[in-house]
Amino acid sequence: MNQTDCPEVKVPFLVFFTVGIISLAENLLVVVAVIRSRNLHSPMYCFMCSLAAFNTIASVTKTWENLMIVLADAGHLEKRGPSETDLDDVMDSLLCMSFVGSKSSFLAIAVDRYITIFHALRYHNIMTMKRTGVILGLIWTLCAVLAVLMVKFFDFKFIVICFTVFFIISLATICFLYIYMFMMARIHARNIAALLGGGRDRSQHQRRWGSNMRGALTLTILFGAFVVCWAPFFVHLIIIVVCPMNPYCECYRSLFELHVVLMMSHALIDPAIYAFRMAELRHTFRKMLFCSGWKLCL
Repeated sequence: MNQTDCPEVKVPFLVFFTVGIISLAENLLVVVAVIRSRNLHSPMYCFMCSLAAFNTIASVTKTWENLMIVLADAGHLEKRGPSETDLDDVMDSLLCMSFVGSKSSFLAIAVDRYITIFHALRYHNIMTMKRTGVILGLIWTLCAVLAVLMVKFFDFKFIVICFTVFFIISLATICFLYIYMFMMARIHARNIAALLGGGRDRSQHQRRWGSNMRGALTLTILFGAFVVCWAPFFVHLIIIVVCPMNPYCECYRSLFELHVVLMMSHALIDPAIYAFRMAELRHTFRKMLFCSGWKLCL
């Protein structure tokens, strides 16, 4: 097998541009909805707003990068000029920031859901908006620093190992939290049914518990979409370091542009899941899009 056996798969620029523009519009809609609607001023929606912002960064970055490539192929830019190299590093840093930020946002959402379900009476004392702001500030600062370090020192295996360990640990932590929540939910539901028997108290508790678990299920779906869309691109980065000359790895790398499109599609999928699974966001979207005086409607 040689490199010609696996020709690089090319995706038209129009596809990148279309996905980027649509995802930008969708995620900006989420951000504006959370900012303008008082009903959405809660920690969970703030973390979701952060996730939408990171998704927007990923889509805009790759769309702009592909536009630069098209201009370079047309002879309007130097492919290896100093300014182009610096711009490429900035693009890579933003992409890494989006990846790490998305994982961190999902982790924050998972912890928020855990507190909501298992410490419901103390939730508003634990997850105040001030603490939420501090957490978001830390996420964005750390993600920016880590992204720059990963791009600048990507040739060092230690950085790649740290990047891989972060991905695995955060993935395992989020999966553990959701699995634990769903397991405990079944036990809790049986215990409540046995203690309360019938009546209005039982039905009210079940509705509240069911609402929290539906929220956790929605976020599980969001996280699953994130893993499916980002995993091929993440594997691609590892392969670059682990087996740069292996012919089988070369075949996988030939699908790079498809992996990028799949990664960008994540920013398209999330707002659709919000709209279908979250009634409060769906209600806000409807008012923003179809109510002529939506500021008053909200």
